[in-house]
Amino acid sequence: MKLVETVSQLQQEIAEAKSLGKKVVFVPTMGALHEGHLSLVEEANQVQDAFVVMSIFVNPTQFGKGEDFDSYPRTLESDIKALSALTSPPALLFVPSVEEVYPEGMAAPLRPRAGALGSVFEGASRPGHFEGMLHVISWFFEVIKPEVAVFGAKDAQQLFLIKRMVHREFNDSIEIIEAQTVREDDYLARSSRNRFLTVDGRSFAPALFATLMQVQEQITNGELPSVALASASSALDSPPLAKLDYLVLVDKSTFSPISDGFHGEAQLLVAVVVSGVRLIDNITFYIQEPA
Repeated sequence: MKLVETVSQLQQEIAEAKSLGKKVVFVPTMGALHEGHLSLVEEANQVQDAFVVMSIFVNPTQFGKGEDFDSYPRTLESDIKALSALTSPPALLFVPSVEEVYPEGMAAPLRPRAGALGSVFEGASRPGHFEGMLHVISWFFEVIKPEVAVFGAKDAQQLFLIKRMVHREFNDSIEIIEAQTVREDDYLARSSRNRFLTVDGRSFAPALFATLMQVQEQITNGELPSVALASASSALDSPPLAKLDYLVLVDKSTFSPISDGFHGEAQLLVAVVVSGVRLIDNITFYIQEPA
């Protein structure tokens, strides 16, 4: 694994790999790596002739006022150790500076990409987050020019917006692999933020996934989605320890909330602030047409 910090170094290494017939597979992260991130590398290495490029960059434009940009964990030394211990580490670890990514500064307005979807669910609680995220992913796509990119399924809204951007701006030239969410033994989704949970918060956190599974079971057994969501919401709203932000069922193909008459592939999304830490999760399942 070779660490590079500039676009010129990066592109030189990529050009050499492509000359040898390698396929560039990109894995973007913000560091503070855990097993979920490492599983993305393993997924990337499944691509034939893969030349895996992982980035570590804490992107300032996707953090809003009062969010945890300054306190977001930066653990490059331990991240490098974890990657180096893999059977097949990334070929390149790209760690650009803010100045490398934003050579003209961050004052300029970002290109609007998220649209209406950028202001609902995660976007409602984190104004501007998705514009910043899409900007930096587009920047990485432009400088790396990957054939394939790997993203975790846990960030469902992010993944939907990235897929839409690839369709609109990159002519579907990048294959997006959706990697399964990696979970703890109690099914809590792995996250760099889990380390900030209090003892009580950590005990409560597995309720997110348990609630998602309960709602799925109820709907599969014939309960109306609106009724199942209403009863489950109260279980996740437990002030002062936990505050429910949203529990919503959307059409996975459009990310629009569904009505009780919907049938098809649905995605159940949840966000709860637990002991001051924002946790998100989701599951996908098929709602059958009534017999």
